[in-house]
Amino acid sequence: MSEAHEEGRGDGWISRLFVPPLAALQFLTLIPPVVRRPFTSVEMGRAVGYFPLTGALLGALLVGLNWGLAQVFPSGVSAGLVLASWVVVTGALHLDGFLDTCDGLFGGYTPESRMDIMRDERVGAFGLAGGVLLLLLKYAALIAIPHRTVALLLAPTLARWGMALAVVLFPYARSKGLGRVMKDHAGWQQAILATAIGLATAWFVAGWPGLAALALAGVATLIAARFVLARLPGLTGDVYGAICELVEVMILIAFSAE
Repeated sequence: MSEAHEEGRGDGWISRLFVPPLAALQFLTLIPPVVRRPFTSVEMGRAVGYFPLTGALLGALLVGLNWGLAQVFPSGVSAGLVLASWVVVTGALHLDGFLDTCDGLFGGYTPESRMDIMRDERVGAFGLAGGVLLLLLKYAALIAIPHRTVALLLAPTLARWGMALAVVLFPYARSKGLGRVMKDHAGWQQAILATAIGLATAWFVAGWPGLAALALAGVATLIAARFVLARLPGLTGDVYGAICELVEVMILIAFSAE
């Protein structure tokens, strides 16, 4: 199949309306696929705008799971099981990116060596330490939040909004790969759509505190991206995952301080 024909498969109104959100859902979670064919480059680019919607659906799943577990287990156990389910449902995709990013950013001495380290499938000392600390912070924050519904809804939603912004706003480091495809086919339309979804969800779920959480997510995303760009020629798919994890833990910590 030619590239032009493949690109064209994403131009029908049905594909424009239904396939991109399904592509986002299938890419970011382990939910059984609905579309049983490879997504085109155009569809993957358009999917970026629906990243926060996938986060909202994930958050709703976590809220329901948290409620059910709370009927049976004490707070600490239910928090641990919710966190474990969070990792499993996402296929540890973002956690893996966080580990690789920690190894690369802190384990290399030049941009080239950092990029090489991030390609390595093995987990180094910085990745292990970063992953343990990240999960401990998430668990501690979940325990400290008396009513977790708002935090569980907003953390995954706003984190994936941050991912969408990172894809559109910042340069990509590699010449090919899925992250390259999304970067090349996502633009301001996707950024605006993702922001609208994140803004509506934040306001509907929590009002002004929700908007404050959205602002925190935006600032955390920008700071993380600028830090990466000081050490790498651009962002990568691993960095997108790391940004997601960082924003999630920041939102949880913020709500634990209420």
